[in-house]
Amino acid sequence: MLEALLTPVDLYCERTGPQVWSEPLNALTNLAFVAAGLWGLALARRSGADGFVRALGWLVVAIGLGSGLFHTVANRLTVWFDVVPIALFILAYTVFVLRRFLLLGWLATAAGFAAFHLAAGAATAAIPAPLVAASNGSVGYLPGLAGLALFGALLAARGRPAGRAVLAAAAVFVVSLTMRAIDPRVCAALPIGTHFLWHLLNATVLAILLAAAVRHGAARARHLPQEKGAGA
Repeated sequence: MLEALLTPVDLYCERTGPQVWSEPLNALTNLAFVAAGLWGLALARRSGADGFVRALGWLVVAIGLGSGLFHTVANRLTVWFDVVPIALFILAYTVFVLRRFLLLGWLATAAGFAAFHLAAGAATAAIPAPLVAASNGSVGYLPGLAGLALFGALLAARGRPAGRAVLAAAAVFVVSLTMRAIDPRVCAALPIGTHFLWHLLNATVLAILLAAAVRHGAARARHLPQEKGAGA
């Protein structure tokens, strides 16, 4: 079992072998996530933001550390250090949007969270396997993109200031996801690939979302509805 988990994986153009430093750009660009997370934490401290906002910042730092580990020691075990923090951030930010930006009560937040992720999961599972392979597995991130677009549009329609930030993050994420998807297709022309751009652009996405959380979510914390149903 352990031997299987330690089996090396080679998923990106830049990797030239199983050695630790075979993806230097992919490894180093994870510092952008760490920087984005620490910047978000600094904003949160200066504004007196609560623990939820700070937790989002620490999750972004964890994304950088986990992805950095995977892009140095690339095997079936370390891939979990890469994907789990990303998944946790997506789940946590969904709750944050529903609770802090849309000001829903806890029952409505739970219902919205479940409905969105069940629908997104079902839609992703229905994507044909050849398309999944052709996208270099990038279709797995489509629920994240859908969430940014859907919630950003809903917030904008309601005149919430966070809407523009979330939609801006969605626009950058489209480009970011494209860079991830085309990485294996450009190897011949560009041996370093494009995955490092996925890191840099995603760090930008997360920085935008952290800034929105601090500026438009944390300040509303004391005004959140306390009832168990939908809020105002």
